Amino acid sequence: MSDGTANGAHERSALLSFTEDDDSRKIVDFTDWDEENPRNWPRSRKLINVGIIALMAVLSPLASSMFTPGSDQIVQDLNTSDDMVIGATTGFVVFLGIGPLILAPLSETFGRRKLYLICFSIFALLQIPTALSPNVATLIAVRAISGFFGSVGIANGGGTISDMFHPSERAGIFGWYLLGPLLGPTLGPLLGGLIVQHLSWRWVFWVLTIICTLNTVLGFLFLKESYAPTILEGRKQKYEESDGGRFRIANQDDRPFWTKLGTSMQRPLRILFTQPIVLTMAIWQAILFGTTYSLYTNFESIYGTKGYYGFSTTQVGLVYLGPGVGFFISVWFIVPKIDTIYNHLSKKYGGEAKPEYRLPLANIGAVLIPISLFWFAWTVEYKVHWAVTVLSTVFFGLGQITILNTAQNYYIDSFQKYAASAIAAGAVFRSIVGGIVPLFAKQLFKQVGYGWGVSAFAFTSLALSPAPLLFFYYGERIREAFAIDL
Repeated sequence: MSDGTANGAHERSALLSFTEDDDSRKIVDFTDWDEENPRNWPRSRKLINVGIIALMAVLSPLASSMFTPGSDQIVQDLNTSDDMVIGATTGFVVFLGIGPLILAPLSETFGRRKLYLICFSIFALLQIPTALSPNVATLIAVRAISGFFGSVGIANGGGTISDMFHPSERAGIFGWYLLGPLLGPTLGPLLGGLIVQHLSWRWVFWVLTIICTLNTVLGFLFLKESYAPTILEGRKQKYEESDGGRFRIANQDDRPFWTKLGTSMQRPLRILFTQPIVLTMAIWQAILFGTTYSLYTNFESIYGTKGYYGFSTTQVGLVYLGPGVGFFISVWFIVPKIDTIYNHLSKKYGGEAKPEYRLPLANIGAVLIPISLFWFAWTVEYKVHWAVTVLSTVFFGLGQITILNTAQNYYIDSFQKYAASAIAAGAVFRSIVGGIVPLFAKQLFKQVGYGWGVSAFAFTSLALSPAPLLFFYYGERIREAFAIDL
């Protein structure tokens, strides 16, 4: 299926294409005006779906950092160490990355809606034992498991948006959706700080239980299936029951179920390790997420009462809004231009759309990320006024979401039907690195200071900054050289 048009050119029915093949089964497919085709849904219907999955994509990363202002309380309450509390974040973030490896291909086998509702129901319920954790081992274990199930919004959100929107209009919508994985860790400490200051760290998870439960209920009431093969499978079964005839879905895979499932489960890793462009962009995103979580887990040490600036818990929470401002500036002013440039280049070069046309704006992020990190590193090192340091994080946030949006749209355009698996391929790498790097970052900052410590991240991002330009000119050649059958 492409852009809402039917795979068959001349259907004789609004519901079925009666093209015959060698096994004489009638083909079930969408027509170009089919109301059940998610790309033909009313815009309001599409946006309801986007809103529900975007909230899921906000809440799981929100949970990753929301309890960090209560770290000192957790250390005292559970009689543990700072490093063990950071381990609770690491376990969550790592499994937030591992989850898409399994949940994305499952959605391409069983459909999106079932996966969203089952996984997020479990995620909401797991906040209860987290709130009741009697020791740090329980906290780490339950957090890790909840990270796996909470990843469903990140795993399948891009695929769901690809199901519903044409490539020419996708980037703007996708930009707002992608605020979730980035805005969640940014808002988490602010909201968590208010809860910890007025209640206790355990109430962070009680609040998450309430919000996640409400989101799950909204999903059961309003979320519609958007994956075309699943919708067509339901239509096929309905017509077999009523008509008694033999039907098949267009491009149906007739292999045994377990063979198909095995292929699906391998797909994200095959994409990651056989596609140089995906691997490079995944490494870049991993560095960005590792940097982000390393900074976030050290903001208390930099800005808090024992740090350089002596802020209260609530004031430290407000510092996290710096990157958030950058996210909104990027989504409002820059991300919509991804579609504009994509459509312009497609027309300019004979109407042929290529994934590489998504990449030009990534160069903005390629420049802003290292500059903003060097800026933050040395203004903190020399204890320059707090406002100057926070301003650097605005540009970091702006660059980060620009890179993430261009990369994710590139994945979707390159792999289309298997967009969820392609996005999962990038997500696993960035989340694992994002979870593990902060464990070493604190020691790095202690040994060499924030100046050279944060600069190490800046130099790494600087080394990867030519990637968008190189892939724009040579990406098609690389894709053709490493083409795979998924």
